[in-house]
Amino acid sequence: MSAMSPAMSSAMSPAMPSIDLAAAIGARLRELDCTVSCVESCTAGGVAHAITAIAGASAWFRCGYVVYDNAAKVEMVGVAAELIDAHGAVSEQVAASMAENGLRAGNADFCVAITGVAGPGGGSAEKPVGTVYFSWAGKNRPTRTKRQHFEGGREAVRAQSISFALRGLLDMIAA
Repeated sequence: MSAMSPAMSSAMSPAMPSIDLAAAIGARLRELDCTVSCVESCTAGGVAHAITAIAGASAWFRCGYVVYDNAAKVEMVGVAAELIDAHGAVSEQVAASMAENGLRAGNADFCVAITGVAGPGGGSAEKPVGTVYFSWAGKNRPTRTKRQHFEGGREAVRAQSISFALRGLLDMIAA
């Protein structure tokens, strides 16, 4: 693998704005001649918005699914209803299924998925407001999942989730 460019190296900074992360993702995907899709719940299209803010994104962004309720997760990207019943919509298992099914449904090389509790309501003792599960899938790559807890109000949780999702996507693409 070639050495990381300065842009890629700086993309690993946690403070990097979503637009800069999306630009770094686009540059890397163009180099690899690959595409990405996304499946979003609590971010409601925020990842797709950040990605499509980059001019020329149509060369590497296939599609985005906003699957806010459980029926949409099942109907649009094929998450098994039994998986949601067993683990809850906000779970590692559902996030992984969203990413893996979004990869196929979107006919992309990579997919990022997000499901969580942005608040202010909807949390529980086990999954309080700010709990977000992420998953990244890639063709011929193991699926990665991660649970995070973010502080702040609804918009803060969503903004942090979008940045974290993009950072994880860049990490997967760069690997």
